[in-house]
Amino acid sequence: MKASSRRKVKPTTLTRADYEALASFRYAVRRYLSFAEAGARSVGLTSQQHQALLAIKAQSLSRPVSVGDLAGQLLLKHHSAVELVGRLEKAGFTERAPDAEDRRRVLISLTAKGEGVLEALSANNLRELRLVAPAFSGLLGQLEELDSE
Repeated sequence: MKASSRRKVKPTTLTRADYEALASFRYAVRRYLSFAEAGARSVGLTSQQHQALLAIKAQSLSRPVSVGDLAGQLLLKHHSAVELVGRLEKAGFTERAPDAEDRRRVLISLTAKGEGVLEALSANNLRELRLVAPAFSGLLGQLEELDSE
């Protein structure tokens, strides 16, 4: 059963508190994303390239990452992921290799340069996230209170 089908259906009329909570939450999310985007730009990456490096690293901890896996993770079409990986590879952040078990699949890994840049960005982003976490927690609590009214 989907989580959304278990929820009680609310009237479509939103209150002032609903709008304020949504606006505050979106502001907090946007503020964090703006911080992360600025960090990525400071090392010559776009936000999407940074997200790709992070997805490759996270997935590769448990299994090899294919271009198709990355496309799914980033909500991209396959050909867009191929272009993204090509730009990352040209910049020296990733490398591609054919899958030894299925030569039709292309696997992606981070280079030492990609690992280093990602580690620095991730450390900064985690520090910022720890700073804004109390605000997110409070906003989520407000949303839960609105949901129960």
